[in-house]
Amino acid sequence: MAGGRRVPVTAAAIAWQKSSYSGEGATCLNIAAVEDGTVRLRESDDPDTVLVVAPASLRALLAAIRSHRHRHQLR
Repeated sequence: MAGGRRVPVTAAAIAWQKSSYSGEGATCLNIAAVEDGTVRLRESDDPDTVLVVAPASLRALLAAIRSHRHRHQLR
């Protein structure tokens, strides 16, 4: 996977934050900025699986999603 990899959680001290777009259900997106400069993402229903990405890669992904959504709303 370009820009990221799936790794097991090894640091119990990671300060996870719940996405403001997640509801009160069981499947929420959690995000954490880690001291090594990476950003980590996980789903609350599978907390042992973590996606590790560089901040620039995450910004590029989010920009692409926003651009795609904006282009399709204009039609």
